[in-house]
Amino acid sequence: MSHGYRVGDYLLDRIAEFGVKDVFGVPGDYNLAFMDIIDEHDSLRWVGTANELNASYAADAYARARGLSAMVTTYGVGELSAINGTAGSFAEFAPVLHIVGAPKTTLQKEHGVLHHSLGDGDFDHFYEMARHVTVAQAKLTAQNAAAEIDRVLREVVLESRPGYIMLPADVAEAEIYRPAGPLQGIERSSSPDALDAFQRAARKQLKDSSVTILADLIVDRLGATEELHSLIENTEVPYSTCAWGKSLVDESSPRFAGIYAGAASQERARKAVEEADTLVKIGVIFNDSITAGFTDNIDPERVISIDSGVATVGDVMFAPIAMRDAITALKEIAAEEPWTPQPLDELPEPEATDVDPNAPLTQDELWNHVAAGCTRGQTVIADQGTSFYGIAPHSLPTDSLFIGQPQWGSIGYTLPATLGACLARPDQRTVLLIGDGSAQLTLQELGTMLRLGLTPFIILVNNDGYTVERAIRGPEKGYNDIQPYNWQKVLEAFGGTEDQCLTLRAETLSELREALQTATDTQDKLVLLEVCTERLDYPPLLQALAESAK
Repeated sequence: MSHGYRVGDYLLDRIAEFGVKDVFGVPGDYNLAFMDIIDEHDSLRWVGTANELNASYAADAYARARGLSAMVTTYGVGELSAINGTAGSFAEFAPVLHIVGAPKTTLQKEHGVLHHSLGDGDFDHFYEMARHVTVAQAKLTAQNAAAEIDRVLREVVLESRPGYIMLPADVAEAEIYRPAGPLQGIERSSSPDALDAFQRAARKQLKDSSVTILADLIVDRLGATEELHSLIENTEVPYSTCAWGKSLVDESSPRFAGIYAGAASQERARKAVEEADTLVKIGVIFNDSITAGFTDNIDPERVISIDSGVATVGDVMFAPIAMRDAITALKEIAAEEPWTPQPLDELPEPEATDVDPNAPLTQDELWNHVAAGCTRGQTVIADQGTSFYGIAPHSLPTDSLFIGQPQWGSIGYTLPATLGACLARPDQRTVLLIGDGSAQLTLQELGTMLRLGLTPFIILVNNDGYTVERAIRGPEKGYNDIQPYNWQKVLEAFGGTEDQCLTLRAETLSELREALQTATDTQDKLVLLEVCTERLDYPPLLQALAESAK
């Protein structure tokens, strides 16, 4: 029929079309037939992780950095271990394709009591669970495989959210014809009439008004970053992002107002966003974590909003409109008549400080120096605790990629995410910012990084427990305590050698400066820097969030 070309080959070839080079996961008996097909593929590499949850986190970051990723688990026990990560990908718009190796179709039809199942002969339980955290699902057969693979992938790419494919072992090896060409139907389209009506309404709103642009995460997820940058470059108005979309825009420009975080914003950013006559809001989703408990104060009547498939001016909606087209329409308006910039406060002069370089290290000094040490193009990943709220207010260099998880907020996400980011962006060093409590959840993936010869720079904040939780409640309660690890021995415990890795420690500002320089000079090794701060020392943004949560 197809001269040895199989369903598994078709699926992998489709994935590879989108620039995927690595497939994450854990082998299991139900996916081993597919594993052999992955092993034979000439452009995809298998990346085995310590467990399925970590695979889902790694795949999430890979998808954010590259536009698509793939993860393979076995049926039941494997896929349920990964579902937390898949839910995070759904909540945060990361296009991860989850492929589940399932029992052979003949065994499923017999409704047998098979291992990794609930023992009731029903093999749809986990498929139904996946419906809630994926945008498209499919149970492949030899007959429907091509159409269903294409359908699911199309939805994953268009919606920038996870998809789920159940792949029985026998179907993976079933013969199939090769695709006729690249996957079609993955371009977002607009109604010309809706676009024209939106442009007319936006032009009226923008006339004789001061303007600020607030852009965020969804711009990147829907592939409209280039259009956003062009819009910003062709206007003179100030712009801002939320912490969720940090690094989306050039943060070094004097027009960058800073991170908007509701009442927790620095005054420069708050005024720019909240006091503009017209706020052009692009790809923004407000949640409690990035607005200090929904303390944003923005009149919807003065907002032009561009979202996935829809644009609004005040309370009037226009759809369907692709985000790229809507941004381009705004750029055309700005070319016809330049927008009036919302007045922007001058950047405050840095406060002169006389810090004892040998005093215990503080959160303020830590994040000031970490941000200053970041270089152009780096990937910076911050776990959802003191690390995220410590680095978020600081500007990152141009072309950086910042990854956080303020919507799903699963602690421990970022260590396996670092694995995914390292592989997705191999030419740029990944910097991980993580607390000791978060690291304990997913520490095993350090071993995978060592096995693959990856060289991230990991800054681990040892502040003796769950400091982000202490800021919210129970600062001295035992439930926020953890077992102290000997972080200086961790890489050695995972098999790391002096040729592969370097472990550093800093308790003072002087030691931090020296350690940061050493890490910068050591590009060919995995570097773990343990920095020690007080357990009740909170970054200001975290303090503001904690107050709003009480």
